[in-house]
Amino acid sequence: MKFSFALPNTVQLKALGNDWERSVDGAAQTAMIKRADALGFDMVAVPEHFLVPTEHIELSGAHYFDSAAGMAYLAGATDRIRVNSCLTILPLHNPVLLAKALSTIDFMSGGRVTCTFGVGWLKEEFDLLRVPFHERGKMSDEYLAAMVELWTSDNPCFEGQYVSFKDAAFEPKPVQKPHLPIWMGGDADGPLKRAARYASGWIPFLTKEADIPARIDFIKSQSDYKGGPFDVSYSLVTSAIGEGHVVQDNPEMHVQRSVQYYVDRIGQLGELGVTYTAVPALEAKSVEAYMDHAQWVMEEIKPKVS
Repeated sequence: MKFSFALPNTVQLKALGNDWERSVDGAAQTAMIKRADALGFDMVAVPEHFLVPTEHIELSGAHYFDSAAGMAYLAGATDRIRVNSCLTILPLHNPVLLAKALSTIDFMSGGRVTCTFGVGWLKEEFDLLRVPFHERGKMSDEYLAAMVELWTSDNPCFEGQYVSFKDAAFEPKPVQKPHLPIWMGGDADGPLKRAARYASGWIPFLTKEADIPARIDFIKSQSDYKGGPFDVSYSLVTSAIGEGHVVQDNPEMHVQRSVQYYVDRIGQLGELGVTYTAVPALEAKSVEAYMDHAQWVMEEIKPKVS
């Protein structure tokens, strides 16, 4: 099992309820990610939204980064930890510009980039940005194919409904081959079919723990599943966040558990096919307490489950 570091104040979801994190500024985040890197965390992920409609702020919060910019900064501030997104809303980007940004980060970080793509769920955000919400699946399929072409072809050429290019060069290519790892986020059949075609990992959001193995089987049963190792990231507090970021009851949000409790729970996730997880710092009320918890996870829990 690998461990993700949840960097405070990259998201302000009501379901997580960590109000103290709002005071964590960029300087503190930089110090925290450097410490997480030194402690041995395997990955850090950057959530993304661009415009959060007013009616969604209570549940979703308004504080989000551009995922590529956030990943670039975190990669530059660290030496070994992988940077990911959770997730990059693909149809809200220009795919050529996004492919360039991600390739640049991968090149400059020495190949430490993974990117989790999703089609998005917040229609009002699409409306504000004048992107056709009901075409987002078709757009994402085309964008993914175009980005892979840019990353892998010496003479990239693509002709589609939403993006086209030819007779042009694209460099730098990603350091990782054939290209940087693609993960998909989401729970419906469409995202999972997309994961089979393009991805080597999946982040579920609404899928119940017990249903994870069946959904992995669904991915691997697709005719265009490319095989190979397949990662699944599932935090111990994922089930506290419902559809539309509605708060769900999750017993694990209420009390700090023992080392053995977390070892057992993480073992259960591993048996379901989960390969990355995060252990919540439920009682932390400051940067110092949060990092004390992070050190405890790395020293007391990770060695017992790795």
